[in-house]
Amino acid sequence: MIQRSACLRSLIQSFRAPPSSLSQLGAYNCYTAQANSSLHKPSICSDDEYADVDWDNLGFGINPADYMYTMKCSKDENFEQGQLSRYRNIELSPSAGVLNYGQGLYESTKAYKTKDGRVLLFRPDQHAMRLKMGAERLCMSSPSIDQFVNAVKEIAHANKRWVPPPGKGSLYMRPLLMGSGPVLGLAPAPEYTFLIFASPVGNYFKEGTAPLNLYIEEEFVRATPGGAGGVKTIGNYAPVLKAITRAKSRGFTDVLYLDAVNRKYLEEVSSCNIFIVKGNVISTPATNGTILEGVTRKSIMDIARDHGYQVEERAIPVDELVNADEVFCTGTAVVVGPVGSITYQNRRIEYKMGPGSVSGKLYSTLVGIQTGLIEDKKGWTIEI
Repeated sequence: MIQRSACLRSLIQSFRAPPSSLSQLGAYNCYTAQANSSLHKPSICSDDEYADVDWDNLGFGINPADYMYTMKCSKDENFEQGQLSRYRNIELSPSAGVLNYGQGLYESTKAYKTKDGRVLLFRPDQHAMRLKMGAERLCMSSPSIDQFVNAVKEIAHANKRWVPPPGKGSLYMRPLLMGSGPVLGLAPAPEYTFLIFASPVGNYFKEGTAPLNLYIEEEFVRATPGGAGGVKTIGNYAPVLKAITRAKSRGFTDVLYLDAVNRKYLEEVSSCNIFIVKGNVISTPATNGTILEGVTRKSIMDIARDHGYQVEERAIPVDELVNADEVFCTGTAVVVGPVGSITYQNRRIEYKMGPGSVSGKLYSTLVGIQTGLIEDKKGWTIEI
């Protein structure tokens, strides 16, 4: 009875909320955020199992879930408290380190609904470790591994009704770490904010599961040796927009970049890693500081070895694309994307696809583990 009264109060308050926030409020979804660092379970009362979403036409765009998670700390201190709140805009000082000097990182992780109604997270600890590595590179304070994982658990649990039905997509969660404190001279910010928001998503590329058509960029590079290409800093992504826009205007899906020194070795696609297949050998560029160590990349390498493939991390000359049997991309957003063609110096190279493909086999295994269809013998998934 008490819980139902709380829900009714939440409903009344939602009707009094500004119009801009009404779309974010679930009429009978009530939650009280508690500011503590341990995992606290929200009290959710809802007449509907799922949010009002057209799950059959779910693309990859912003469709904000109900709650976001925030915690702060001062420079050289530890993050101590976090809390959930309704999804909303945030306030930043015009002199915030993230706005003036790009002192920011982001991660991406997903929650999946199983056929028996459970919700699974996939390797959030790996994303937490990568965030810590990036924070060290950018001289930022960062949450502990446990704090990161618990925060992801909280946001997934609070937004459980936004996790798509099995086979319809996933709940994409975007952890952000930013220098939120004011700074004028070039220096680390005096305060940091860790934030997670969530949105249900379908396929990353608008073509859906259709093969990718990549264009090899020769004018622009994604990262340089000694730079920050190996961490997920926000500064890595705006510079690739020019090349992506130009490639898409020519009918390509995305851009494949070459190394900055020799301009002849494969690096990665704008937001995902690349693999080439020749016979029983699967090769991917070695991560030597200019290539992001993708969590999906790492997982696919392990799965491929389990399937009996020989997996190599090495420098891959662009010329090897001509003789490859198959090419595919991996990433949290794209998952495993088969490549149908790559165009280089006006030459289009086409690749094997369809039933029986290596990428299809690896994709099925990965998604099977993520969604509970295949037993997770590696301890990669966490049930909330």
